[in-house]
Amino acid sequence: MQKARIKLSSPDYKLLQEVSNSIIEIAKRTGAKFAGPVPLPTKKILVATRRGMSGGGTETYERWQMRIHKRIIDIQSDERTLRRIMRVEVPDKVHVEIELIE
Repeated sequence: MQKARIKLSSPDYKLLQEVSNSIIEIAKRTGAKFAGPVPLPTKKILVATRRGMSGGGTETYERWQMRIHKRIIDIQSDERTLRRIMRVEVPDKVHVEIELIE
């Protein structure tokens, strides 16, 4: 048996939940041992841009924020389960990394 660590990250929380739930469902159906999804700290990217053009007037700023949510799922399984997990349909906004650990 080998262990797979699946790292998921996305700015869209709902899409991240859907993908992690589908991976957990596959693990439950195949009878594989799993741990997770473990939520990691959310990364906040802050950008402040100046509102006024060419510096005229008062200094007013618009603040933009993007949050990147992360989850980790550990699955101890065989090759058949991992192949099913790799066939999961992943949206463009969700980033998936699969790392095999012996």
